[in-house]
Amino acid sequence: MSLAPPNTGKSAAEQLSTAGSILAGAIAACGAVTFTNPIDLIKTRMQLQGELIKLAKDAPVLYRNPFQAFGLIVRTEGIRGIQQGLISGYLYQIGLNGCRVGFYERSRYYLTKVLHPGSLGEDDKVPQKLHINVLAGMVSGAIGSVVANPLFLIKTRMQSYTKAHLDTLVGQQTFYRGVWDGLSTVYRAEGFKGLYRGVDAAIMRTGAGSSVQLPTYYLTKNYLVAHSVFAPTSIWLHLVSSSVAGAAVAVVMNPWDVILTRVYNQKGNLYSGPVDCFRKTVRNEGFGALYKGFWAQFFRIGPHSVLMLMFMEQSMEFVWKVEQRFR
Repeated sequence: MSLAPPNTGKSAAEQLSTAGSILAGAIAACGAVTFTNPIDLIKTRMQLQGELIKLAKDAPVLYRNPFQAFGLIVRTEGIRGIQQGLISGYLYQIGLNGCRVGFYERSRYYLTKVLHPGSLGEDDKVPQKLHINVLAGMVSGAIGSVVANPLFLIKTRMQSYTKAHLDTLVGQQTFYRGVWDGLSTVYRAEGFKGLYRGVDAAIMRTGAGSSVQLPTYYLTKNYLVAHSVFAPTSIWLHLVSSSVAGAAVAVVMNPWDVILTRVYNQKGNLYSGPVDCFRKTVRNEGFGALYKGFWAQFFRIGPHSVLMLMFMEQSMEFVWKVEQRFR
């Protein structure tokens, strides 16, 4: 069944209310993270190992690649260990992708209205313009990163914590019994400001990823449909489009993700901010450190993008149907 309601010319995404778009994005993101949380945990630990060790190539390497890391974590910490931080991951995805998806179409509409007012038709259907899509992705991503920052901070610290007593190799260790314990602990120690530690790095990371993910997805999807490669309702259309988007995100976002992970995971003030983290990381470990955990990132963002964007198509159609019943 097509997402586009008959005789409107608009997709369900364009007709959903802001609340409906946020809900659809949250549902899709939570579905995806259920499957990708283990590789996200591995990515986090690979980005932290050897942190600020000079001549990092000579430092002992605990996690050599995503597959070896998966086996090691399961052996030393069990199946529950590989899903550490899942609940905080759910809550983070609700905040981040609920806003990122929910505000994307609204951002496209208002940016087009300001920058290209003459291109809006009578039905207010927003044309696909690459620069508008990129800006909309950055705006919606920045909103989501601010809303979800406390949960991302707790998720990162919970994922980096290892029960295998190998903490010298995977960054500074912080133990929380759960999401609420983490939030309350940070608040008691550092106040409200502590919950927003690293928010500037989060905006850079999410803005970079969002600026390419949704625009690349829709650009690829529209191209494939326009050239009759796949039918608009084909599952392969969503699979190929989301795979291309995932690859683009992995390349663009990894350096920002390394910086964000380290800023979040630090105890005290090892880094004064993302610029200081960038400078210290490159000075001590070289530029290659910015792509630590890249393959784990690639194997995470690829499936996550595929699953989330495929789930998003279905969740938007579902939420659109629900909204129609109450109109």
